[in-house]
Amino acid sequence: MQKRVFIIHGWDGYPEEGWFPWLKKELEIRGFDVFIPQLPKPDEPRINSWVPKLKEVVGIPDEKTYFVGHSMGCQTIARYLETLPENTKVGGAVFIAGFFKRLTNLEDDDVVRSVSEEWLKTPINLKKVKTHLKKSVAIFSDDDPYVPLDNKEEFTDALGAKIVIEHNKGHFCDSIDMELSVALKSVLEIAV
Repeated sequence: MQKRVFIIHGWDGYPEEGWFPWLKKELEIRGFDVFIPQLPKPDEPRINSWVPKLKEVVGIPDEKTYFVGHSMGCQTIARYLETLPENTKVGGAVFIAGFFKRLTNLEDDDVVRSVSEEWLKTPINLKKVKTHLKKSVAIFSDDDPYVPLDNKEEFTDALGAKIVIEHNKGHFCDSIDMELSVALKSVLEIAV
């Protein structure tokens, strides 16, 4: 079976966003099957709709299954992995602008507050998540307006992820970032 990669968008995201199509094409050139699912109601993402949708799209995961998440997509991947049966392992994950601890500079709005609190306050067993991951990389930007760098602690301490800090990449979603070479490099590194 071929190696599969699932690219998971974040809040307000969609499959054709930013660097997703570029990464898909680059990975397909290298022989991967790549999927970028549209998750339900991206403007109001909820754990109870996003995690089951990812489970449905992936089907049966195995050690040739890899994930790339952006922002809330990282949490979605982690919460999906937490649901897997014991002894099920995936090849790995690349977390880009992921968070478990806190978010900053969000709009002061009831929906935004409700969504962010749900993802930040719903317990997650990261030690269990790690048992399903062979390898992981977490990529952050030193000027991300939403995901402060102190979010990296859970990725290193609980998930054992390799940390990469990029400079001046914001939240990795500017229209100028149509390519994200660090994401491609990281997938290829964990998929050896």
